[in-house]
Amino acid sequence: MINISTMEWSQLEAGCIQKTFRKNQLLSRRFAIPNEIFFIEKGLVRVVVTDEAAVDHSIHFALENQFICDYASFIQQKPSVYSIQALEDTDVIILPRSLVAWGYEHLQEGNKLGRLIAEFYFIYQDNRIKNMIALSAKERYDSITEVFPDIHNRVPQHMIASYLGITPVHLSRLKKTGQRKV
Repeated sequence: MINISTMEWSQLEAGCIQKTFRKNQLLSRRFAIPNEIFFIEKGLVRVVVTDEAAVDHSIHFALENQFICDYASFIQQKPSVYSIQALEDTDVIILPRSLVAWGYEHLQEGNKLGRLIAEFYFIYQDNRIKNMIALSAKERYDSITEVFPDIHNRVPQHMIASYLGITPVHLSRLKKTGQRKV
């Protein structure tokens, strides 16, 4: 995403922490102030919001080569609204808040990297909102693999249904309808 010198990379890498989260383990918890950003090397996570009735809603997935955290809470240093859960064993590189601040100040293109990540996330969120309003459930289902390749083989169907804003029964019907057209 940016040009980085060997020396800058060495300094950045020295501040990173590698960690493996096991399936179902939380990377971050609701109500905690996030103090790190995760880069997924291998694995898959979901972002979960729990409503007043204690029902979990999958609002986002993140795969290999993506950054993930509750960015708004990270930036504002406020408690997170959601949790991030590993859906399979997931290897991450953790960028602590102090390293992110260091990167903005010391990497020649650190601000550019932050801007590019923010732009990517904004575009994703903007498209997600527009798609939830403008597309039918079937259209959202048909296009999910454009955003999350191989999602159907990696995520339980009830979580996909939650992400699409439909019930698991409705998802099952959509899948049957699609199979008949083949």
